[in-house]
Amino acid sequence: MSDTKTSYHQILKTTSLFGGVQFLTIFISIIRTKLIAVFIGPAGMGIIALLNSAIGIISGFSGLGIETSAVKHISADYKNEDLNTVSVTVSVVKKVALVTGIIGSLVMLLLSNWLSLITFGNTEQMHSFMLLSIVLLFKQLTTVELAILQGLRKMRFLAKANLYGNICGLLVSVPLYYCYGIDAIVPTIIGISLSALVFSLYYSKKVIIERKNVAKPQLITEGKRIIKLGFMLTISGLLTLLTTYLIQIYVGKQGGLEQVGFYNAGFTLLNSYVGIIFTVMSTDYFPRLASICDHNDLVRSSVSQQSFLSILIITPIIILFLTLIPLIVKVVFTAEFTIIIPMVCFGILAMLFRSVSWSMGYILIAKGDSKIFLKTAIGFNTLSLLLNVLGYYFYGLEGLGFSFLVYYVIHFFGLKIITKKRYDFFFESGFYQIYLICILMCLATFLFRYIPNPIFKYSSMAMMVVLSIVFVLFQMNKKMALKEFFNALIKKKND
Repeated sequence: MSDTKTSYHQILKTTSLFGGVQFLTIFISIIRTKLIAVFIGPAGMGIIALLNSAIGIISGFSGLGIETSAVKHISADYKNEDLNTVSVTVSVVKKVALVTGIIGSLVMLLLSNWLSLITFGNTEQMHSFMLLSIVLLFKQLTTVELAILQGLRKMRFLAKANLYGNICGLLVSVPLYYCYGIDAIVPTIIGISLSALVFSLYYSKKVIIERKNVAKPQLITEGKRIIKLGFMLTISGLLTLLTTYLIQIYVGKQGGLEQVGFYNAGFTLLNSYVGIIFTVMSTDYFPRLASICDHNDLVRSSVSQQSFLSILIITPIIILFLTLIPLIVKVVFTAEFTIIIPMVCFGILAMLFRSVSWSMGYILIAKGDSKIFLKTAIGFNTLSLLLNVLGYYFYGLEGLGFSFLVYYVIHFFGLKIITKKRYDFFFESGFYQIYLICILMCLATFLFRYIPNPIFKYSSMAMMVVLSIVFVLFQMNKKMALKEFFNALIKKKND
């Protein structure tokens, strides 16, 4: 089998593993979101969104980007599947995570009054922020344990930790919301973060790494190495969280908590349910890219393969999503949330551009190019905030979906220019031909939504679903011989 086919098989194999887990995770999340929507309504979801955004900002600031930096350095140091090669790195990463987690908790505790005032316009939620401070520690410890599994490419343990953590989170949250409604928001967030920590620790312990006492000079040296990239990632992540936070506050000021709830519900569909495919694929993609980051030709090949599979996987998902969106919204939320459909339909088109720019964006992180990474983070987040404010100001929720699409079109072209000039990265012409066909299929399905006759509309959209699946399978088979791939999987399962 050729190296190219082997690479495609590895990408698809990992995507299949995590795709199955994430399918179950999404199903669990849909149940939880549906019940939350019923038990506490849009206003309650707005409160959850604001609290989680505040937690995310403090966590993003205090966490020093350790989850991504740890994956890069562990995967780069891990040689010949010898765990001894990463024992020092793992020890340092765990120590840094504990310290930063404690700092994050203390920061939120001290700023609880101010956070409540900024987020909600009053101090009524001060005690909520005080109680939620412990989540910062749980979250950081969970993050580092999962980062270790990802860096070592222990994908099955990583998948199980995520799956069982989500199941436990569902079992914790549903009874609490049923019994106490909005009052259960804070204890539920704490319970979910604790369950995630328990399972991440359990599966991380299964990888036995010799514990080494790291001398202070070595701890400082290794810590600086990890924190240097992490600091830039922190600023980037913080800017993204801050942008989301400011948009939510702006929407809340202009339209009220219900509008924040609708905004959050729409982007939960886009980022958590559809966008989860990027999380699935990055699990193996980033460590693999980090291990070859010094070889531009290998980077070009890896990114091209990842982008190719990304657009093929996401295209039928987008088309199916556009076809079933009225049903999806009612199933996941309630009929009250149908107001978000136009916003989500524009937003889902952005995923085609996001899938490729996401693949290119990892080049900057894998190479540790902190200066250009920081500049792009500032520029793109400023653009995102501006577009979203303008979109909501002129067109409300639908304008947010349209601005999301415009942003990712610009993001795609921006990263294409940056990676070409800086790393001589480019796609072959054959890639663009496939990409254009995918865009046209998604755009046609989007336009079919405006056909007045429902029979003609849905039959046309159903035809596009079938056409996209056939096209995707045909293109995948050309590149990687799907029959060989599935035969290998079946054989391994039987063995």
